[in-house]
Amino acid sequence: MSPARIVLATANRGKVGELRTMLAAWPLLEVRALDAFPVFTLPPEDGATYEENAILKARAVATATGWPALADDSGLEVEALDGAPGLYSARWAADDAARIERLLRELAGRADRRARFVCVVALAWPDGRVVTATGACPGVIAGVPVGRSGFGYDPIFVADALGRTFAEVAAAEKDAVSHRALAIRALAARLREAPSVA
Repeated sequence: MSPARIVLATANRGKVGELRTMLAAWPLLEVRALDAFPVFTLPPEDGATYEENAILKARAVATATGWPALADDSGLEVEALDGAPGLYSARWAADDAARIERLLRELAGRADRRARFVCVVALAWPDGRVVTATGACPGVIAGVPVGRSGFGYDPIFVADALGRTFAEVAAAEKDAVSHRALAIRALAARLREAPSVA
């Protein structure tokens, strides 16, 4: 059974927009962004895994707000870089443009450009219960940024299922195959299969 209301445990506007769209399919769900609770600050992401970071944020926000909280942690894993930037994708450089520039620089001259986006979502209740789910989207890193949509590494990530970068396609196309959308769908399935957790 899905909760009747959720607060999104993220300050990333791109993620807020995507999550709102993805959760629109959940029945009778009230969704609020974290800025509806301005006195709260997210805890540092110092977990050792995506799951640890997602649970950390979700539990902190659920406890602080009294609402069930949905958090995610995600990263871009590049095979030729031994999975980097991975857990540190958002902290690899000062901003999106600098992160993309660094990644393309480190891949210069490498033939293997395979990569995947990974996302773990965590839904936590104020009483401490938590449910997690994972999604992954395989692809390759483009030679140059292409497209103007999306955020983060979207302009250089060519999803296998699309043949184009996430920044080139409409939001609905990205949401059909993205790591975050797959994780949200997996979470919805877990809630349907195990209603006692809600």
